[in-house]
Amino acid sequence: MSDKPKLLPKLLVVEDDPGLQRQLKWSYDDQEVIIAGTRDAAMEALRTHHPAVVTLDLGLPPDPDGVSEGFATLEAILQARPATKVIVASGHGARESARRAIALGAFDFYHKPVDIDELGLIVRRAYHVAELEAENRRLADSAAGTDKVLGTIVTGAPEMIKVARMVERVASANVSVMLLGASGTGKELLARGLHNASTRAKGPFVAINCAAIPENLLESELFGHERGAFTGAVKMQEGKIELAEGGTLFLDEVGDIPLPLQVKLLRFLQERVIERIGGRKTIPVDVRIVCATHQNLDEMIVQQRFREDLFYRLAEIVVRIPGLKERPGDAALLGQYFLTKFARENGREFKGFTPDAIAAMADWHWPGNVRELENRMKRAVIMAEGNRLSAIDLDLVAKSDEAALTLKAAREGADRMAIRRALARSDGNMSTTAKLLGVSRPTLYDMMKTYGIENID
Repeated sequence: MSDKPKLLPKLLVVEDDPGLQRQLKWSYDDQEVIIAGTRDAAMEALRTHHPAVVTLDLGLPPDPDGVSEGFATLEAILQARPATKVIVASGHGARESARRAIALGAFDFYHKPVDIDELGLIVRRAYHVAELEAENRRLADSAAGTDKVLGTIVTGAPEMIKVARMVERVASANVSVMLLGASGTGKELLARGLHNASTRAKGPFVAINCAAIPENLLESELFGHERGAFTGAVKMQEGKIELAEGGTLFLDEVGDIPLPLQVKLLRFLQERVIERIGGRKTIPVDVRIVCATHQNLDEMIVQQRFREDLFYRLAEIVVRIPGLKERPGDAALLGQYFLTKFARENGREFKGFTPDAIAAMADWHWPGNVRELENRMKRAVIMAEGNRLSAIDLDLVAKSDEAALTLKAAREGADRMAIRRALARSDGNMSTTAKLLGVSRPTLYDMMKTYGIENID
């Protein structure tokens, strides 16, 4: 089977000089060049071919020695397709024309006589910015009607979709599930999703953070107590295990349970009965246990800080949750989701992100994962002055790097995002990844080395 011909990006050249038309047409062999010599021809080509980038000579007939027809064409192009990147050129009053063109919405400006290499660089930058803005619009559309796996998880990354599908499969099974992942990766959301997809969905979902409760109170929180069991126990209180009867108990940060209490929890898991503190009667409880931790329980078992027999009772099924950095494209998708949510809550309107923000979100290492992203978005929505959030609004740029917020940085961010997505889609197959990106394998290897990207397999 023969491969389909590769679709080249379209470049519309609006130029009335036949010699320059030919020169420009043959200078861009990696683009499909469409030539137009007048405003009417340019508008027809715009409607037919939908080019992302246009180069426009301001000196067009019937005013080839002036700029009036060129500016009229610029305004018509941007009115018909506002997202088009228009690069204007003129030898007539260049500085004044440049200011006016940029004010009207032109992407960039170059002087005549044409330097093909210089113009080629501007054109490539324009394509990258156009791609980033198209991605921005796609994210906005996705967030407006986001499909969520498990009803709660916003994702488009194959790694996270695989995790969610695994949780869906085990939801109906009567087994204990352990969720392993760094802080802020969405362990409680997955636990709630598992509960909602299970046969216990009509029962309660009870969550307790074992690390947030003092050790001397944790036993009472889990198992409850009888009146008079200890100083301050003025009435009987049911514990979280008992309150979760018929539903799901989520033990977050289970690695922080002290060893003496681990023994009591193990007994409950073996016999499915509890005794309240100060009580003498056993109480049968039908509850499913889902637990989570960011700690390395294998190491804790070796160090005798966590019981091995308890681990195997809790971890009948283990689900490992990837960090946000390991989920290509999810930072921008979740960013748009949170932007829409917080803008609505705060009565503000935003058009999305600037290109540098999309690139910065793709590049950031996200040590705090989704929780960090959520906090940055909430703060930016409140504090930002413009109608698009920038990398600076999200505080994703170090002070020493602020000057590097250039189109080159945006382009590199777009390259990194595209490579990571293609690797994820191809399951790390380098030949398939290169085909998806439209580059050779040696070029792909060079780009991955330059950007410090490792294969996912």
